[in-house]
Amino acid sequence: MTRTRVKTYQYKVGKNKYLVIKIYQTSTAKAKRGNVLASNAVNVQIFKKQKRH
Repeated sequence: MTRTRVKTYQYKVGKNKYLVIKIYQTSTAKAKRGNVLASNAVNVQIFKKQKRH
């Protein structure tokens, strides 16, 4: 993976909250012989914050 850039936005419409995650990735792969695969897969985990009392 050459570069990964992540931007997150939160929107509130009425009582609903929306989380938008934009992921920009670039990858390169080189080989003198054989096959090369440049994967663009992403693992995303979203955790809910606990409220402070």
